Amino acid sequence: MAELGALNYQPGNALLHRFDVRLKLVALIMISLVSVKASALGLALATLLVLAAAINTRLPLMRLLSELRYFVVFLLFVCLARAMTVPGETVWRLGFVVISREGLVLGALIGWRLALVVLLGALLVATSRSADIRAAIEWFLKPLPGIPHKRIGTMIGLMVRFIPVAFDQVQEILEAQRARGVENRKNPLYRLPRLLNPTLRKTFARADELAIAMEARCYTENRTDPQFVTCARDWFTIGGVTLICAAMYLA
Repeated sequence: MAELGALNYQPGNALLHRFDVRLKLVALIMISLVSVKASALGLALATLLVLAAAINTRLPLMRLLSELRYFVVFLLFVCLARAMTVPGETVWRLGFVVISREGLVLGALIGWRLALVVLLGALLVATSRSADIRAAIEWFLKPLPGIPHKRIGTMIGLMVRFIPVAFDQVQEILEAQRARGVENRKNPLYRLPRLLNPTLRKTFARADELAIAMEARCYTENRTDPQFVTCARDWFTIGGVTLICAAMYLA
């Protein structure tokens, strides 16, 4: 059997595994929003917190970095784009291409914020079952009138479940292409479409198979809602996260 990827649910008994998934979503939203305006000191504080949580939950960080290597390339591209478009003190110049010190700093902060949000999402997926995430979203949306909370919760739950499936499919396609000597083609403009096209085809095919399987099993949205239980440990944890968010905002 294939090894579970870093973006799959990792069973365990760590604090985040036992943390109420509703408060876990609230904590993720709070840290993500505060990080948008946080300084480098605030981002460093949040990063230390997230890394400590990742180590405590035994999240395979190196495997996660390997699976998100294309996202890392995207972050580098974002940093470079900001460095080339933000005016300021010139660090490097080649013709009409000018890289400024202020642009490098701003690009690094933007990339840092995006990486932090992705790591938070990976922690959520690794410590929460997709069914629990779906139920928590339905719980939040249920009081709002005119919103099909059951349908939205099901859609988001399936989306969360399909994220590791999509990464597994990309890995399978990459291995098949390596076996056929695709690495002899160094041009990324040649290799990228030949990776994206089969990935999209297989993803849509899996979605169609899932829809047919759900219909064959008479799936309905009217299912029994799980009973959430929040203990004192959960409130202390969310209180600590709130204090950290306040420190990030004031830093």
